[in-house]
Amino acid sequence: MSEVTSADAPRSDTGQYHISLERGELAEYILLVGDPGRVAKVAARFDNVEVQRSHREFATATGTMDGMRLSVMSSGIGPDNIEIIVAEILEITDRPTFVRVGSSGGIQPEIRTGDLVISTGAVRLENTTDYYVHPGYPAIAHRDVVWALESVCKEKGYPYHVGLTATAPGFFAPQGRAMRTLPVRYPDLTEELRRQGVANLEMESSALFVLAALSGSRAGTVCAVYAQRLDGTFVDDAAREAAEARCIDAGLAGIYRLWQSDTGGDAAQ
Repeated sequence: MSEVTSADAPRSDTGQYHISLERGELAEYILLVGDPGRVAKVAARFDNVEVQRSHREFATATGTMDGMRLSVMSSGIGPDNIEIIVAEILEITDRPTFVRVGSSGGIQPEIRTGDLVISTGAVRLENTTDYYVHPGYPAIAHRDVVWALESVCKEKGYPYHVGLTATAPGFFAPQGRAMRTLPVRYPDLTEELRRQGVANLEMESSALFVLAALSGSRAGTVCAVYAQRLDGTFVDDAAREAAEARCIDAGLAGIYRLWQSDTGGDAAQ
């Protein structure tokens, strides 16, 4: 059993308390996915895997792809989980680049299920980041990451949109979904966000953008659209798998383009 010696800075003898990783086991280029099952799908595209670790909902694989050392880690669901893993990642890396590969609901009429959305920033509907910054502090994706993701989506011919994302702290009432047994305080939330020009709803990006900015790191998000909230449609299984594969492709190609831009494609750097 691992030992924890400090309540203020919990860390075990197996590494960081939640992600169970030591310095050197993570690359400086990191893909973040929500679902732990998605880690294996991403790692299958690596040329080799040198580290595999799983603790709670946080699964990690580190390896190389075309000369680039990179990692993929699952965050689970929600801004609170992002806060945990980003804080611990920052303890064992220098200045990481994060690309979130996720799923979302579209809230503009031109966004179809199966499309990709690249976030330029996020509306902070969550309050996790209020414990780090003023409520008016913006959650902005790094321009390098937006550029890389947009350029690869354009080259690959993927249907994509670039715009604002709203990050909710939950899935049902926090995204305006009415349930049979529970009240919804803001039933018109989706329509209000649509009028404000927000492209999609998800649950992680604003926390990622704020913490990355505070640490001097780069972060961005590309999400597949699984639901169109305006007409209530949802992708079937085959379409969801295809959209997820495109999103993973875009995330991997985007982070590889950033590495190439940073290093000139030199694996020794």
